Amino acid sequence: MTAEEHELEQLRAASFAIAYRMLGSVCEAEDVVQEALLRVHRAIEDGEQITSPRAYVATVTTRLAINELRSARARREQYVGEWLPEPILTDGVDDPAQHAEMADSLSLAMLVLLESLSPEQRAALLLHDVFDYGYREIAEIIATSEDNVRQLASRARHHVQERRPRFQTSREQREELTQRFLAAAQQGDLDGLEALLAHDVVLTGDGGGKVPALARSLRGRNRVARTLLTWMRVASRLPDFTLRATEVNGGPGVMALDGQQRLISVWSLDIARGEIRSISSVVNPDKLAHLGVVADFASPVRAHRPRPDTPIDPQPHTHNPGATP
Repeated sequence: MTAEEHELEQLRAASFAIAYRMLGSVCEAEDVVQEALLRVHRAIEDGEQITSPRAYVATVTTRLAINELRSARARREQYVGEWLPEPILTDGVDDPAQHAEMADSLSLAMLVLLESLSPEQRAALLLHDVFDYGYREIAEIIATSEDNVRQLASRARHHVQERRPRFQTSREQREELTQRFLAAAQQGDLDGLEALLAHDVVLTGDGGGKVPALARSLRGRNRVARTLLTWMRVASRLPDFTLRATEVNGGPGVMALDGQQRLISVWSLDIARGEIRSISSVVNPDKLAHLGVVADFASPVRAHRPRPDTPIDPQPHTHNPGATP
């Protein structure tokens, strides 16, 4: 790899790190990265003096991401069911997730929370708290005053801390709890599974209207545990169905695979204080395609839905036993 190619790869990685956290979409982030790098190339060809290519690409990436967020919000308001970010697998990758602050900003739980911020608040918070840009630099990037950037970041930080208090959990503790979670789920151990969940644990499934999924999030350890085990009973009818622990967005996660090692779903576990606080399950095949071959799980799920005379949960709009979490 030449020095120029090496620098290009570094710029690409830096651009994607910002774009993905801003947008929560791999596809949208890659489009932004491609356009940002193209603009850098054009600027150099036009003879523009770029003292810091990294700062230049960060500026272009952030501005493009802000514009994309504004248009994406309208699409997400029409999204079928719950919207979750597209997951990325970081297992064994030398990713920014190695740093605690970087890892937390990458988690699905945090990316969902960032959705409630304005595009400018999101940019100010991420650039300052995650990527270590100064307020003056950020003001130039998003074309506003330094005082306004401080206010944007402060409000965003308060919003995030209020809804997501930080608790330190070691990597070893997370991995050990994930293995116990997998064992309880695979063995159908309801009591064992409940013991691992926070009392107000939240389960969210994203099928995007492409695969049967929860219509809305479930809350409470008993309901979540029972829903997971119901889904496990359906999935276990598939030949050689497996669950595999992995690292999703810098934290503990699980891949559900069929007998041909095709991807069914990706789960992200949000763990704190030795408990699982939330489980985010992405089953929308459009959001999994970048990770490999995706299984056709919609037909088997529909085929194994309960008969009309089978007792089901009294709130079918929130808990469909034939749905994938």
